[in-house]
Amino acid sequence: MTDITHISRQQARRFLLLKHGLIDPHRFAGSQGVLDFMDQAGCIQFDPIDVCGKNAELVLQSRVKGFRKTDLYDLLYTERSLLDYFDKNLSIIRTADWPYFQPIRNAYRDRSRSQQQVENVSEAIKAIIRQQGPVSSADLDYDHKVDWYWSHTRLARAALELMYFWGDLVVHHKQGTTKYYDLAGNCLDQTVLDQSDPFSDEFSHLMWRVRRRIGAVGLLWNRGSDAWLNIQGLKAPVRSEIFRQLLDDGLILEVKVDTMKEPLYLQADDWHLLEQACSDQKLNARCELIAPLDNLLWDRRLIGELFGFDYKWEIYTPVDQRKYGYYVLPLLYGEQFVARIEAVCDRRQGILIVKNIWYEDGVRQTKRMQQAIDRCLKRFAGFNDCLQISRQEQPI
Repeated sequence: MTDITHISRQQARRFLLLKHGLIDPHRFAGSQGVLDFMDQAGCIQFDPIDVCGKNAELVLQSRVKGFRKTDLYDLLYTERSLLDYFDKNLSIIRTADWPYFQPIRNAYRDRSRSQQQVENVSEAIKAIIRQQGPVSSADLDYDHKVDWYWSHTRLARAALELMYFWGDLVVHHKQGTTKYYDLAGNCLDQTVLDQSDPFSDEFSHLMWRVRRRIGAVGLLWNRGSDAWLNIQGLKAPVRSEIFRQLLDDGLILEVKVDTMKEPLYLQADDWHLLEQACSDQKLNARCELIAPLDNLLWDRRLIGELFGFDYKWEIYTPVDQRKYGYYVLPLLYGEQFVARIEAVCDRRQGILIVKNIWYEDGVRQTKRMQQAIDRCLKRFAGFNDCLQISRQEQPI
């Protein structure tokens, strides 16, 4: 291991892009490539909104050569190598990681909204599933409203979701945005279900999750960040002690970047990628559309520092306050975010509509870049089963 303690912003960018498989030839390909990426990422964030692909699909299409949306569905609901569960908010994780989330399941079982009402019907719901197979909330006649996390909702929905949080149920499959739940024992291998909680205490669990998030992003600092979302109990003093112990154990390593005040950290297992990023090796540029909740973008302040790219997902921003658009994707070319694109699928007509492209200040729109963007959009149209592309960019 060479002694790299100070790196440039360019070297940090190159490391992140190598880590994510977003530069040079594809590191990930096909269904196995999805699993390989999941092994390093830990999780990808799920969001049901589908303008030109759901977030998890968008993450994978940018990295996995030949990725199709059916690949993810099959890995989730046929092969069951992947699983819907909470990690960074609602996520997709490796099924093999099920035992590591026992503390989360225990926390939900200890205290949840409308817990008593759900406990009163949980055994009856399990009996219905044993008799009828997987069910959605529409299949259950528990219609009275109960207090729930987002609003008052039908007991049927609250019960299925809370039993899913507990780990009694898992998502068997989906039809559109409708989830069908089945008993965990019907879907997961018994050897996975029988594994005990691997953590002796809460601190050990938090250490595992912090290291996992560092690996999911590639480089992170010891400061407040959206990258830590949904890690309960991770206050600043606890986080600092975790970083200290991970460093002492040799599981993470520290680097300092140019004039940045705070050091960054990477998993020790990724050191070879940092060495590659710091070498004179030429890396071949790729052009990729990046998901709005992409792992690479989990800490947008850090992306601003390293790439000079300020990105906000404006989907929840009032229309009259949006700077760009409803569902806008960053466009990566080589080692730089060069633009952002608003693309919408007209699925009935099979047309990918490119509503607008906003180039970053100072970006020189070369012929080579335009050709790369055209190829990227053609691949993106195919990913969305669109046979045509309609470009409607407005002059800026």
